[in-house]
Amino acid sequence: MAELNGKPVTLEDLQALALTNYGHFTFMRVQDGAVKGLSLHLDRLVRDCRIVFGAELDRERTLSYIRTAVQGVSGVFGLRITVFDPALDMGRPGDGRNPHVLVNLRPAGTAPPTPLTAKTYTFTRDNAAVKHLGLHPQLRLRRDAQLAGFDDAVFTEQDGRISEGATWNLGFVAQDGTVIWPDAPAIPGTTMLLLRSLDAPEQTTAPVRLTDLANMAAAFATSTTAGVRPVSTLDDVRFPHSHQVLTMLRDAYLAIPSERL
Repeated sequence: MAELNGKPVTLEDLQALALTNYGHFTFMRVQDGAVKGLSLHLDRLVRDCRIVFGAELDRERTLSYIRTAVQGVSGVFGLRITVFDPALDMGRPGDGRNPHVLVNLRPAGTAPPTPLTAKTYTFTRDNAAVKHLGLHPQLRLRRDAQLAGFDDAVFTEQDGRISEGATWNLGFVAQDGTVIWPDAPAIPGTTMLLLRSLDAPEQTTAPVRLTDLANMAAAFATSTTAGVRPVSTLDDVRFPHSHQVLTMLRDAYLAIPSERL
């Protein structure tokens, strides 16, 4: 199901999205009509709209479109909100200042995520702080990683600093139990932001380089779809599938109250 500005979307409406692929989005997991980090998702949409379109997205109107789309839908499902301008012309993208809100629903898994294996690649996303529609480079590297026998890709800077996963944030647990978030360009994911608001465990932000991996006690991925997911392998470095800090993070994340739509 898809709606544009609260009304059924047409093929003509989607032409600009398909042909220019210019815009931004967020993805949230809805369970029983509520979302963890709903306010953070709306903050992201408003902030990114200023950056991508130089326009002010109406927060309450956007929320009303979301509510219209999910009306009568129960259970657990994924909800993607894409902001784009159907009138945008590839030759004059600077004229695109009338962003519309596309809401898509899709099924969401409920099974606990299995440990993740990942291969590292030197790559920095363009405009890394924005959740924009330019996904080709990430998906290409994800494909390369899968063809090499891994589940996904992790990105590093030219100086060896680890930044993020293809479509998720990455964290580490030091030997003393401190959670370390890599200090490098990365999307400010809503799940990561929720975890960083916790009082425990102790957390910090610091550069993490490939040469530091062998000294880490554990690694994990965070995303709206998976919550806190163990990372069992990065290149040839293996991490435990379970760790007390990962259990603490997972339990604390599940305990964070969801916000009603």
